[in-house]
Amino acid sequence: MVNFEWYRTFKAIYQQGNLTRAAQELMISQPNVSVHLAALENYTGGLLFERLPRKMVPTELGKQLYAQIIGSVESLEKTEYAFTKNLLQKKTVIRIGVPKEFFHAVLAPKLAKATSKIDVQFGSNKELMQEMEKGNLDFVIATQRTNEDKQTIYESILEENFVIVGSANIKTATFKRYLKAGDLERAEKWLLEQDWYAYSNNLTFIRKFWLTNFRKRPLVNPKYVIPDLNTITHAISNGNGISIISDCLLKDYIANKTVKVVWEGDEPATNTLYLAYNKSQTVARKIDEIKGLLKNIA
Repeated sequence: MVNFEWYRTFKAIYQQGNLTRAAQELMISQPNVSVHLAALENYTGGLLFERLPRKMVPTELGKQLYAQIIGSVESLEKTEYAFTKNLLQKKTVIRIGVPKEFFHAVLAPKLAKATSKIDVQFGSNKELMQEMEKGNLDFVIATQRTNEDKQTIYESILEENFVIVGSANIKTATFKRYLKAGDLERAEKWLLEQDWYAYSNNLTFIRKFWLTNFRKRPLVNPKYVIPDLNTITHAISNGNGISIISDCLLKDYIANKTVKVVWEGDEPATNTLYLAYNKSQTVARKIDEIKGLLKNIA
């Protein structure tokens, strides 16, 4: 059986015309080049080169063999090179499920620090946790704990506070006066008179804030229902109206003075965000890298 390295050596000698240069091209020793050539000549039953001083001249048998094998050898070499290159470039893949708003506001600015390939999936907490259960995700940025089995780890990464936010030009003097006087009834009435943006018709986030601060369900009738907190904040910053948004999504808007916090509440309406993963399905290096990306996000 012919060793492919014999053909590779034969090709190098044929093209370089010299054993020394062929050895340099192949990055092997000259004695090994001679061994490969001798083995191939033994297999073909004849000399493939005439040995001249400092030069190797192909015989007719050598020319015939070169013509027959050169296409196949070069094709195999290209395949080998491409395969090796892909192996060298292959990176660890981290598959993470994350709320779209959190990704844009918190995780996206940190992606440049990642050494692995990051595969992101958006969805609700329930959808993303189900995908992780199926083995389709390594991590989930979870807005609540849903799986309490022994394999699912929840590590707290951020405490978010829900606050009432309005456009930069909203007039809040009357509302602030009611708050200062401790008149929550009138303060609530003022809020209900505003144009509200809501994430959903079931008043997600708004309900949590209302129950915490007014001890009852909200009677808010939203003028706009938009299932994306970034879009809601952007719309408020360019117009009017109010909504209740997580403070971790507001940093850039507040820094640019395009929105302002109308009220943080007498009691913070908080929620804990977790890094969730299945400890039996995730390797340590992935855990370390994703924790590094999430470091100092508060």
